Amino acid sequence: MNLLTKQEKRRIVLLLGALSAVGPFSIDMYLPGFKDIAQDLNTDIAHVGQTLTSYFIGISIGQLIYGPVIDRYGRKGPMQIGLIIYTISSLLCITAPNIDTLIGLRGLLALGGCAGMVASRAIVRDLFPVTETARIFSQLMLVMGAAPIIAPTIGGWMVSVWGWKSIFLFMGSFSTLMLIAVSRLLPESHQPDRSVNLRPASVIKDYKNVLKEPVFLTFALASGFASAALFSYISGSPVFYMEISGFTNTQYGWIFGVNALGYIGGSQLNSLMLKKFDGHKIMTIAVISLLVCATLLLTAAYLRHLPTEIALGLIFFYLLSLGFISPNAAALSLEPFTRSAGSASAMLGFIQMLMGALASAIVSYLSSRTALPMAGMMTLSAAMCALLIVGNSVRRRKRSLASV
Repeated sequence: MNLLTKQEKRRIVLLLGALSAVGPFSIDMYLPGFKDIAQDLNTDIAHVGQTLTSYFIGISIGQLIYGPVIDRYGRKGPMQIGLIIYTISSLLCITAPNIDTLIGLRGLLALGGCAGMVASRAIVRDLFPVTETARIFSQLMLVMGAAPIIAPTIGGWMVSVWGWKSIFLFMGSFSTLMLIAVSRLLPESHQPDRSVNLRPASVIKDYKNVLKEPVFLTFALASGFASAALFSYISGSPVFYMEISGFTNTQYGWIFGVNALGYIGGSQLNSLMLKKFDGHKIMTIAVISLLVCATLLLTAAYLRHLPTEIALGLIFFYLLSLGFISPNAAALSLEPFTRSAGSASAMLGFIQMLMGALASAIVSYLSSRTALPMAGMMTLSAAMCALLIVGNSVRRRKRSLASV
C-alpha cells in the first residue's frame, strides 16, 4: 500500500465504501414501494415482506460461498461476477410476473450483491497495515451509514414519479457503474492461491479453523452483537416513533436520519481517536456507554414512563457508541489473518447478518404497543457485547501485568 499515493488510497476507500453500500441500498431503497408492488403483483404487503427474508438468506449464505472463492481466485474476478449477477437479477425483478418469482430473484440479487461486501473487507486487510484497518473501516462506515438515510428518500421519490420498477432499474444501473469502476480503478490486492481447496469438506474445515482463532471469535461475536443492537433499533423504531410517540411518517424520517448521523459521527470520531488511543480502550469505554444507555431506556420502558425527549437522547448516544464499536471489532477480528482473509471476512459478515436478522425477527415478532421488545433486545445485545469486550480487556491487562 505504501506504493500508492494518498489520492489513490482515497479513491480505493471511496470505491470500497460504495461497494459496501450496495447491501443497504438493496434493503432500504425499495421499502417505499411495498404497497405498489403488492397491488401490481396481486398480493399483500406481508408477502412482499418475504422478499426481505429471501434477501437476508441470500446475503448470509452468499458471503460464506464467496469467502474461500476470493481466497483462491483473487478479489476482483469474483467481485466482478457478483456484480454481473446483481445487475441481471435487478433487471429480472422488473419483469417478475408474481410475488413468488420476485422473492426468488431477491435471493439471487443478494447472492450477487454480497460479493462486494466480502471482498471489500478482505481488500482492506490486504492493502492496509493492521494498525490502520480500524480507521479505514470507520471511513467505509461514512459511506455505508449514509445509505440508509438517503435510500428510502430516493426510493420514495422514484416510486411516486416512475413506479416501483424504476428502483430496480436504478439498482442495476448502479451495479453496472460499480462493475466498470472495479474493472478500471481497483487494483488486485490478492494473487490467486491455487492451494485453497473449494471442496465442501475443505471449505468447512477452513471455516472451522477461522472459528478456532480466539481473537476472531471474540471480536466477530462482539461485532455480531453490535449488529444485533443496531437491527433491534431499526426494527422497533417505526412502532416506537410513530405508534407510541405519535410522530408522522415525515417526522420519523427526520428522526431516523438524525440518529443515523449519530452512528456515522461515532465512526468518524473513532477514526480520529485511533491516532492517539488504542482500539481496545476506545471500545471498552464505548460499550459501557452503550450498556448504560440501553439499561436506562429499558428501565423507562418497563416503568412506562419514557419522556420522548429523553428517549431520543438515549437512542442517539446509543447509536453514537455503536459507531465506535463496529469498525474496531471488525478490524480486530480480521487482524490474525493474511492468507485466509477472505474466509475470515465472509464468516464475519455471516455472523453480523445472522445475528442482526435474528434480533430483527425477535423484535418484530414481539412487537406491541410498548417499547419493551425494542429496548429489551437492545439491552441484551449491549450486555453480550460488553461481556465480550470488557472480558477481553481484563484478560489483556492480566497478561500485561504478568509479563512485567
